[in-house]
Amino acid sequence: MASIRVRLTFPETLVREPVVHRLSTEHDVVCNIRRADVRDRTGWVILEIAGEPDAVAEAREWLEDTGVRVDDLEPYLL
Repeated sequence: MASIRVRLTFPETLVREPVVHRLSTEHDVVCNIRRADVRDRTGWVILEIAGEPDAVAEAREWLEDTGVRVDDLEPYLL
C-alpha cells in the first residue's frame, strides 16, 4: 500500500463541490483530512491519500485535471 500527503488548494469554482468524497469513491483510495481551512471563495486541505500505488497516482492526476492545485508535502509508504 502506498500513501502520499498533499496540500490541495481549491479555486472558488470547486470550493462547494464534494471533491474529496468523489476522490475516495471513484478512485478506490482512502482519504484522511489532517487539516483544512475552507471559506466562501477559496479553501485548502492537507490530505493523506492511501491505496494501491496506481490508484494513488491516478487519484492525484484526477485532482489536477479537475482544477485542484496539488502540492506534495511528504510521500511515504505505509
